[in-house]
Amino acid sequence: MASSPKAKITAAEYRALERAAHVKNEFYDGEMFAMSGASRHHARLQIDLAVETATHLSDTSCEIFGSDLRVKIPATGLYTYPDCSIVCGTAEFEDQAMDTLLNPTVLVEILSPSTEAYDRGQKFRHYRTIASLQEYILVSQDAVLVEQYTRADGGVWQLRTYSDRSDHMHLESIGASLSLAAIYRRIPLEL
Repeated sequence: MASSPKAKITAAEYRALERAAHVKNEFYDGEMFAMSGASRHHARLQIDLAVETATHLSDTSCEIFGSDLRVKIPATGLYTYPDCSIVCGTAEFEDQAMDTLLNPTVLVEILSPSTEAYDRGQKFRHYRTIASLQEYILVSQDAVLVEQYTRADGGVWQLRTYSDRSDHMHLESIGASLSLAAIYRRIPLEL
């Protein structure tokens, strides 16, 4: 016996359901996908990275948001919740609810075993279509390892890798230099 296909919903239906939900869901091509919770290291890295970044943004036109702010990729229709989003200049939102950002400058994902392949592959393909996006940052929770993808001339993405606590990652798009020692300060040394 064949199973019946899932009924697809519209983006407007998704936003209405999501605004009333107690859990977060991604949305793509008419379907909602539940997001899992985060580990202690994941949550700690997210907060410490946000704090380290925010100290550099206080006198700029940029602002950082955590994983509760949804981002829509206009070209593909994906709605997702990056671990951190940074926008410089005027933030553009999908509607008056101001809970769906359209023009991030930097997106950050903390890698998890269950999402790493998606964050590196399909999700990054979606993210690359965002015209305003200048940098994409992947942060490992299993080792001191940060991968920084920067958009160069011609839409080419260049990779820089940082793997020592003494490293500093320079984010040109927001004019900040972030210390890996500060980002990883509460993650056990054995990583």
